Amino acid sequence: MRYPEELIEEIRTKNDIVEVISGYVRMQKKGSSYFGLCPFHNEKSPSFSVSPGKQMYYCFGCGAGGNVITFLMEYENATFQEALKTLADRAGVALPEVEYSEEMRRKESRRTKLLEVNKQAAKYYYYLLRSPRGQTGYRYLSGRELTDDTMKKFGLGYADGAGSDLTAYLRSKGYADELITEAGLTGFDEKRGVHDKFWNRVMFPIQDGNHRVIGFGGRVMGDAKPKYLNSPETTIFDKSRNLYGLNFARTSRTGNLILCEGYMDVIALHQAGFGQAVASLGTAFTAGQAGLVKRFGEEVLLAYDSDGAGTNAALRALGILKEAGLRGRVINMKPYKDPDEFIKNLGAEAFQERIDQAQNGFFFELEVLERDYHMEDPESKTAFHREIAKKLCGFEEEVERENYIESTAQRYHIGYENLR
Repeated sequence: MRYPEELIEEIRTKNDIVEVISGYVRMQKKGSSYFGLCPFHNEKSPSFSVSPGKQMYYCFGCGAGGNVITFLMEYENATFQEALKTLADRAGVALPEVEYSEEMRRKESRRTKLLEVNKQAAKYYYYLLRSPRGQTGYRYLSGRELTDDTMKKFGLGYADGAGSDLTAYLRSKGYADELITEAGLTGFDEKRGVHDKFWNRVMFPIQDGNHRVIGFGGRVMGDAKPKYLNSPETTIFDKSRNLYGLNFARTSRTGNLILCEGYMDVIALHQAGFGQAVASLGTAFTAGQAGLVKRFGEEVLLAYDSDGAGTNAALRALGILKEAGLRGRVINMKPYKDPDEFIKNLGAEAFQERIDQAQNGFFFELEVLERDYHMEDPESKTAFHREIAKKLCGFEEEVERENYIESTAQRYHIGYENLR
């Protein structure tokens, strides 16, 4: 919806930029302006200035600048409409309501109800984990070295083995079976009738970018299959267009995201101080998720499992990232399988070193490709070099292609002209 310029200006002028930014950045007055450390890049000396007279901000270090609306958009990774709504609420300015058709109004009402029932389910799982009935789940999560604060931050919960307790609880709150089923929280069979979809599992609420619960993932206690069970796709839950942990990672201000394979990897990294970690939702990384990632940075660090399946998944993800115009680098997890194991054994400092050493996506592809060739055999080695030359042709920009040719020639001791 387009808002009148007069209304936008009213909202802007009713939100003093110094007051708003002071809620995010520690500011000190110097002369007629205020200064602080820039929230958009790492710096040790304050170069971020806010002018109350001009109602503008500017960073002399990275060049970021704008007004109170653009600040909120950049800091919160919010759309213009989202930023304007936040500032309008802050200033007590009423935005005109969107004119809905009857069909649109019905769909919006249904979405609201689905979000409500998911919120209630998340609360139920949360409190059950902390009750005597949830001790199996609590011991499991504590054994994975998660702190109470981390469990609380991610809203972790537990679904016990009773079979229909959640359904009974939601019914008591006035929700109809049809809505509970539509939210993906129940199943049905002739023997048990309507019953809880999740039981005997620790529960991971899946939230959208605005911290609204849109689905769940559950990890079984024991050896039953499947090990992880996710909510089915619903009106509010599209697995291909959401990422676990993005509601926190969107404000990490690191300039990159760390893409993992599992919920526990994300949680372990956040607990260790890597707040930019996210994970796809039980499916392979998708083009839709790449488009979502692009809103939050130009670089993605892949922290996939170090086994064969993880390597293949990384190769697929690198291709999708490249198509989306994003840079992909690969973090070496060895000798451990995944980020969770790595952090437990070597710690955050060692993981940061692996981030700093993360491999360029193109050279990771070549390293994996090389495993199919016998480099001691001249014919096999020649075939490998031909494949390298084909891959180099995939760089459309001449400058980029020439730079990669030069680096590849040095790395594999190939004559520069042989790759052109």
